[in-house]
Amino acid sequence: MKILLVYPEFPDTFWSFKHALKFVRKKAGAPPLGLLTVAAMLPPAWEKRLVDLNVTDLTEKDLAWADYVFISAMVVQRESARATIQRCKAARVKVVAGGPLFTMEQEQFPDVDHFVLNEAEETLAPFLLDLERGRPRRVYSSTEFPDIHQTPVPLWHLVDLKHYSTVSIQFSRGCPFNCDFCNVTSLLGHVPRTKTAAQIIAELDSLYALGWRSSIFFVDDNFIGNKKQIKAEVLPALIEWRKGKTGMPFSTEASINLADDPELMRLMVAAGFDTVFVGIETPNEDSLTECSKNQNKGRDLVESVKRLQRAGLQVQGGFIVGFDNDSPSIFQQQIDFIQKSGIVTAMVGLLQAPLGTRLYDRMQREGRLANEFSGDNVDGSTNIIPKMGLEPLREGYREILSRIYAPKFYYERVLIFLREYRPPQIRVQLEPQYILALWRSIYQLGIRGVERVHYWRLFFWTLFRRPRLFPLAITFAIYGFHFRQVIDLHVG
Repeated sequence: MKILLVYPEFPDTFWSFKHALKFVRKKAGAPPLGLLTVAAMLPPAWEKRLVDLNVTDLTEKDLAWADYVFISAMVVQRESARATIQRCKAARVKVVAGGPLFTMEQEQFPDVDHFVLNEAEETLAPFLLDLERGRPRRVYSSTEFPDIHQTPVPLWHLVDLKHYSTVSIQFSRGCPFNCDFCNVTSLLGHVPRTKTAAQIIAELDSLYALGWRSSIFFVDDNFIGNKKQIKAEVLPALIEWRKGKTGMPFSTEASINLADDPELMRLMVAAGFDTVFVGIETPNEDSLTECSKNQNKGRDLVESVKRLQRAGLQVQGGFIVGFDNDSPSIFQQQIDFIQKSGIVTAMVGLLQAPLGTRLYDRMQREGRLANEFSGDNVDGSTNIIPKMGLEPLREGYREILSRIYAPKFYYERVLIFLREYRPPQIRVQLEPQYILALWRSIYQLGIRGVERVHYWRLFFWTLFRRPRLFPLAITFAIYGFHFRQVIDLHVG
């Protein structure tokens, strides 16, 4: 059996980093973890190839080779997935589809031959058994949340890692919290299910053996969902594994209550974590109550962010406007919070209601659903009718983005962060493309760019005041260029 695994293209989004990746001559952010993991679950005797449309094209020769095309995607990849399925249909190659997009929107893809939905550990084996018997059903789904202790190491050798800036791995699935706009718990449950430390070390060893030394993103929905196991087993194992090794900084997603646990922060930094994405959402307490973001309530959110930064963790923040309790003052409140906190990478989006969430159900009951859920965090779209009114909401949203990513405000925020940040000493393997990225940034941003005055101020301030953070400062300058391109594309 010949299996072609195809990963659809991401549009130009906040998290694609397409414009930043050009500075380091990378083609995509990360290889498709889900498809590579599924590949490892297929019979070893089967031939397997992967085509990542973010890196290369899907050719007629690829389709002619394949017996089946396996496709997995997120909602934001919807249009590329549709186009890919149509090409498979035209080539008369059968399509097996799975992943969040198809689990949520199965009925929108009538040309898919077989759906293997939910988690592959639960639904792939029955499909493979029926396929062997010559009687595969069209849909395989499950309401069970499988044990992931047997999840195999992804088949990294199917991709050319040199095209990517980071690699994703996963320790846990699920989140203990209950934010009403988030579909994680409907897809993956409330109780975090975890791999063993040995599994994680095996995955890291496999990457290290392939020569990978760049960043690794733990894609857990909440890495600290099971604090006991993280502290007692996983982080000590990562600290031991890292001894004598160069590079491979870790990043992940975590809830804000990480800032309440000095020991956990210390262990994470010692293990090599330098960045956490945190869902801040809003400084409006009433809106936090509205969306059941209880872990963010009753605290000084700016100080919580600062504690994480002082511990050695960069904070990337997620923010939302458009809650029912948001008044027109929320736009300036968000701007002020983001600037004061020094969150350089601030993803601000309009409130959207994904299928399967409590917010979706409430909006449906109230007759306030409109349009299609885009899955893009910063495209200025929403699938709900906001109480504030759509035009005032969009206008306020545009004001937030135009302010926080204007060169003056953005570079000021970088400096606010760099003054606060206290990272440990980490051995970094400096690759040639990063030296070239510095020169490209000097030309693109320091000579040609509209931000050149701010760029040189950051350049020399960091070089003389915090020289150890100079590579990070240049990275942020490049990120700012990317964010401005995306914002200009979507909201003008």
